[in-house]
Amino acid sequence: MSVKLNEDKDTVKLIREGLERTGGYCPCRLERTPETKCMCKEFRDQIADPEFEGFCHCRLYYKSKEN
Repeated sequence: MSVKLNEDKDTVKLIREGLERTGGYCPCRLERTPETKCMCKEFRDQIADPEFEGFCHCRLYYKSKEN
């Protein structure tokens, strides 16, 4: 299992700018709670799921099942 940044540099730049604006909270979410602080709880739970492979909600990170 590995977690990597999205290979699309424009997406990464846009999301990082959003994170800066929101104080580290997912810029794709309206709520500002501990669960939406990047790396959000939803993605941490997905990382823990051995069957999950894919992007986090905002597409900043990608989890693959293989190295």
